Amino acid sequence: MSAGPLAGIRILEVGHILAGPYATMLLADLGADVIKIEPPTGDLSRQVSDAYFASINRGKRSICLDLTTPEGQDRLHELVADAHALLVNLKPSAIHRLGLTYEALRKWNERIVCVALTGFGLSAGDHPAFDYVIQAATGVAALTGDPDGPPTLPGYSAADNSAGLAAALGLLAQIVSGRGGQVEVSLRDVMLSQLNYRASAYLNEGVHPRRLPFGAHSFYVPAQLFPTAEGYLALFITHDGFWRSFVAEAGITGVSGFDTMAERAARREEVLAVVTEALARDTAASWEARLRPLGVPAAAVRTLPEALEATPEMIVRAGDFRLVGSPIRIAGYEPEYGPPPRLGEHG
Repeated sequence: MSAGPLAGIRILEVGHILAGPYATMLLADLGADVIKIEPPTGDLSRQVSDAYFASINRGKRSICLDLTTPEGQDRLHELVADAHALLVNLKPSAIHRLGLTYEALRKWNERIVCVALTGFGLSAGDHPAFDYVIQAATGVAALTGDPDGPPTLPGYSAADNSAGLAAALGLLAQIVSGRGGQVEVSLRDVMLSQLNYRASAYLNEGVHPRRLPFGAHSFYVPAQLFPTAEGYLALFITHDGFWRSFVAEAGITGVSGFDTMAERAARREEVLAVVTEALARDTAASWEARLRPLGVPAAAVRTLPEALEATPEMIVRAGDFRLVGSPIRIAGYEPEYGPPPRLGEHG
């Protein structure tokens, strides 16, 4: 096995809870040396649970520093001198006050890459920016849920995780450039970016986004959740070939005018009625087994435990913890998945 693609890259992290630590954990999985700089009280996620902390901090080293003291600042500058990047996940005022920007640190390392991961931007103030607040502020919550019900949220931290991925990408891009500098990633901007085609439809065509039953797609029909004889099925018909294969397998006959996506979109309610009736004749698990060999995108709705049981190859061991492994597979490289560090374990 080869060394990780980021072997030899040293990254400092000053973060807490989820977005920043998730970003640096992905980089640690790829071989980077990640040094987690924690205050004397530790990352706040340590107070949630050991399993929570382990899920986003495996494979890192921990150094305990009080960055509000001259001694802590001196040690920080020593670490910066020998690092490629610093990723910070704090309020903008704290980032500036603690001297965690490129302008404040370049005198110790001209090529340091400083990534500020904030809610609304490094110069936007300290407005509360937790995951669910961002989902509400960017239109995500308004797009989620049944049209006759209240807005709702996904059952996981979509904004934090997405921002972490974007921050890791920005950090690596600036390292590859060979120049130091300041990189900014905000949760708000990331979530607006992920509403890409919804935003484009509104900005260019004046189409106001709306919620549809069963999470239906705004363009493709049928593409949503459907009730079956037992359980729910996600069916995602995105082109006419899928539709022909589905109709044949489902035994749908005697219908016309549904052959093209444009026709199905124009006659959405009629199509959904026909599909719902057909899917009610079998279980979600059986439909998945029948449709997948035909190349038709379909999956029974599973619980998380069921999904984990179905993908044992994604479960890894990191010290005493069983965790979901890296989603990035690189030929010839297998992550070692070190344990999460104890507070201040490495100096």
